[in-house]
Amino acid sequence: VQKNGLVLEYIKNPTQEMAQIAVANNPRAIKFVAEPTYEMMEMAIQSGWSLLGVIANPPEEIIRLAIRASGWAIQYVKAPSEALQLMAVKQNYDAIKYIKEPYESVQEEAVSQSYDALRYIACPSETAQLMAVKANEAAINFIADLSEEKIITFLKANILVIKYVSKKISTETLEEVLRQVLSEENVDEKYVRDFLNCSVIDRNSHNITLDKVMFIYKYGSKKAKRITVDERLKML
Repeated sequence: VQKNGLVLEYIKNPTQEMAQIAVANNPRAIKFVAEPTYEMMEMAIQSGWSLLGVIANPPEEIIRLAIRASGWAIQYVKAPSEALQLMAVKQNYDAIKYIKEPYESVQEEAVSQSYDALRYIACPSETAQLMAVKANEAAINFIADLSEEKIITFLKANILVIKYVSKKISTETLEEVLRQVLSEENVDEKYVRDFLNCSVIDRNSHNITLDKVMFIYKYGSKKAKRITVDERLKML
C-alpha cells in the first residue's frame, strides 16, 4: 500500500495503519476503507470533492468540505438539508439539477444567480419563475403550461416576454397590461425603456402595431413620460 494505495482492495481486514498509508498514497483508496477516520476522509475530499460519493455516511463537516470545493458534491448527499442545498447553489447555481425537490429558498437563490437555473427545476415556485423571467425574458421557455394569467403576470414584470408570447395574447389584453404598468408613478425605468425599444411592438411592426410614444403620452405616468422624452432624445 505504500507503493500503490489501491491494492488495499485486495487486503482482507486491513489495519487502521494500512488504511491510513493507502489513502495517503492514493486518496481513491478510501473506497476500500470500511470505517475511515476523519483524517482519511478529509485527505480524500481535499484531493477531489467527487470522492464524497465513495465515503459511506460522511459527517456533515466532510460534506460541507466537499460542497465548498464544488456545489455539485450535493449529488452525493442523501436528503440534504435546506442549509446544505443553499450552500451548494451559492457555490454553483446549476448544482440545483442534483437536488430532487429543492426548497423554495434554494430555487430563489439559484435563479437569482442565473435565470438558466430554472431549466433544472422540475416544479419551480411562482416566485422563482417570476424572478427568472424578470431577469431574462428567455426564461419563459423553461416554464410549462403557460396560462393567460401567467403570461400577463410575466408581461407586467418584463415587457420583453412579448417576444415569445405575441401569438398567445390579444392586442387588447396587452394594451391593458401596458396601461396598468405604465400608469404607475413608480414604474421601473428599465421597463419603460425596454417597451420603447421593443421591435415586436411598434407602429410599423408586423406583430403588434402600436404607436408607443402616443400610448405613453395618453396613459403613462409623469415618470413614464419623462423617461420617454429622455429615450427619444438619445435617438436624435
